[in-house]
Amino acid sequence: MLNKTNLLFLVFLTGILLPGNAAAQMPWTLEDCINYALENNLQIKQQQLGVEIAKENLTQGKANRFPSMNANASHGYNFGRTIDPFTNEFATESVRSNNFSVSSGVTLFNGFQIHNSIQQREFELRANQFDVETMQNDISLAVAADYLQILFSLEMVAIAANQLEITAQQVARTAQLVEAGTLARGSLFTVQAQAASEELQLVNAQNQLDIAYLNLAQLLDISATEGFEIAVPEIAILPDDDLELSPMQVYSTAVQTQPNVKAAEVRVSSAEKGLLIARGGRSPMLSMRGSYGTGYSGASREVVETIEGSPRQIGLTETGVPVFAPTIDVQTRIKPFGDQLNDNLNRSIGLFLTIPVFNNFQTRSAIGRSQISLENARLSQQLVRDQLFKTIQQAHADAQGALKRYEATETNVIALEESFRYTEQRFNVGMVNSLEYNDAKNRLTAAQSEMLQAKYEFVFRTKVLDFYMGNPLSIP
Repeated sequence: MLNKTNLLFLVFLTGILLPGNAAAQMPWTLEDCINYALENNLQIKQQQLGVEIAKENLTQGKANRFPSMNANASHGYNFGRTIDPFTNEFATESVRSNNFSVSSGVTLFNGFQIHNSIQQREFELRANQFDVETMQNDISLAVAADYLQILFSLEMVAIAANQLEITAQQVARTAQLVEAGTLARGSLFTVQAQAASEELQLVNAQNQLDIAYLNLAQLLDISATEGFEIAVPEIAILPDDDLELSPMQVYSTAVQTQPNVKAAEVRVSSAEKGLLIARGGRSPMLSMRGSYGTGYSGASREVVETIEGSPRQIGLTETGVPVFAPTIDVQTRIKPFGDQLNDNLNRSIGLFLTIPVFNNFQTRSAIGRSQISLENARLSQQLVRDQLFKTIQQAHADAQGALKRYEATETNVIALEESFRYTEQRFNVGMVNSLEYNDAKNRLTAAQSEMLQAKYEFVFRTKVLDFYMGNPLSIP
């Protein structure tokens, strides 16, 4: 039993405190973990893509102020009887036609919808940027929580290993006393059973430590955890540690700086602009449009040569005198492509006024939806503020409770350590049986565990309060 215990303790020293191949890299501080998460976390990257989309929407909104311009071209053939668009005459043969045009239009006034839309998209961009900061804050707090969980698990492993080593020594002493006939063999069995139980506790503590490391590695999106190790700072709660600020004082600062509160505020402003945009649908819209175009038709012909032939009789006068008319032969050809483009040039420009009279209550419904969205944004803003205050209030109360528990358990641990040393001395001389010895040892272990839980809960809650005050997360 002694050799096995020493072997476990050696594994603890070489493998638990330095998980994986720790020599492969420097230990990660809390700041290192947070910075890595902010750079590599996929959720943050997804949130940043929302910012890029908002930027594109803003660019499009600003571009709506400018005139639009489109170029058009067509090439086609008409078969059968049709009206040529350029000669306005019937054509029965196959006719080729081409059209070329450039058109442009600009909105001069539409109830300030374009202006309000630009401002709304600016608010949406700011809200998305605040959402990224909110996600970064959430990830940072989650990293801090997992980091402290590792520190807690490390101390629990150390306690378990220390208790197992003490029990292993007692197993050796008890075996000597049994061999000497001072103690009954049943005492040895009891101490050995205690050692086996503490071996299981050490294994469980190691498993909890491994899980804590895995949780942090997954949060950081580290696929290979080999050699991943955190730095172990000195964390001590001093007798004068206390919560100087009240929850309301912390909230008064946090409500001015927290990005989720700012995001809710700008979304209210965005909803207000959305209502103005909807109301702008009631206003007349004035726009200006113009076009410049030309075309070609295969039915358009021009005279090439006129040949005058012999006169031909076309009738008689009343007195019977024949009437003759000149014979003219006209030779034509399809008008050249370039000449037609020059001759068929057309230009247009005009102002167009659209007055909404009735559009199936679409504008009215849009205004109603915008009003509801604005009210919902205001309620969301209040919910965010209320939730922030509740979170701060809860963190403050948890920190106070953890500090009181720590102070109480610290006193209890000191007393139980003295009691255990006294019990151990009496057990070594046979004045106390193994059951009493194990009971004193177990009560000390439970008190140490309780003190560690209170310690790390107090540290985490105070770090949360500091974070809401605008201070960076760091340990110690």
